[in-house]
Amino acid sequence: MPVYLPIAEISVNLFLILGMGGAVGLLSGMFGVGGGFLMTPLLIFTGIPPAVAVATGANQLVAASVSGVLAHWRRGNVDLKMGTVLLIGGLVGSAFGTWVFALLKTAGQVDLLISLSYVLFLGVIGGLMLFESIGSIVKSKRGTTKRKKLHQHYWIHGLPFKMRFRKSKLYISALLPLTLGFFVGILSAIMGVGGGFIMVPAMIYLMGMPTTVVIGTSLFQIIFVTANVTFLHSVTTQTVDVLLALLLMSSAVVGAQIGTRIGSKMKGEQLRSLLALMVLLVCGKLALDLVLTPDDLYSFIVLQGDH
Repeated sequence: MPVYLPIAEISVNLFLILGMGGAVGLLSGMFGVGGGFLMTPLLIFTGIPPAVAVATGANQLVAASVSGVLAHWRRGNVDLKMGTVLLIGGLVGSAFGTWVFALLKTAGQVDLLISLSYVLFLGVIGGLMLFESIGSIVKSKRGTTKRKKLHQHYWIHGLPFKMRFRKSKLYISALLPLTLGFFVGILSAIMGVGGGFIMVPAMIYLMGMPTTVVIGTSLFQIIFVTANVTFLHSVTTQTVDVLLALLLMSSAVVGAQIGTRIGSKMKGEQLRSLLALMVLLVCGKLALDLVLTPDDLYSFIVLQGDH
């Protein structure tokens, strides 16, 4: 069943879009990621212009993240104080990222930036997560897992402006979550992602937060950052396709509730390994698209003032 998207200016299959939204919502509930790392490339693969895919994908993440947060909130797995500090950095970062996005869109380089950003970040993060999670699974099966401290201490834990986050059992510098939030905010604006694929590993391995609290807290921050990105893109670049966003949101909400139930029954290392594999698959597809010969070898661009 074809549906015409006014901003993207193409027709798409209704059931394909609904299926994509449901699948991304499922991932959101399972892994604590907004799912934008998968949604934006999927939209691009179906023919949606990259700029529209980024802005609209960010809008869809709002609904998926709200649904996931509500489920985790009922289980008491959201650190509201940590989420607020992350959010402050995220709002500033998303504003800066949107400004950069608008400049590159004007220069005609935004499509290449989106693809290169995905290949770089998904490749690095996916590889590290897969290596770590497989190592944890092997150790647990061999019975060689040693009892560790709640978290490792690095030089960053000695930074000033320390705050106590009781829910996460942490006493760390507020500069750490602020910087992380700022960086993720930039990625959200440029790549149309919630940033969970970076935020979740950083919160676990860098800040030492318990995995059970990380997912709900990550989704809480994603809600407001992606909402801010959607608003800024709609004002500055006019690339938010409302119809596409509504279709994606309606199915993502259902998928997130199902994903939360599935995720609660799986071990942490299993969740991380599955997420890493999906990240690497998307990275591989984007990398191939960059290096393979396109179907259309030539294109015509009409510049203003030419006749």
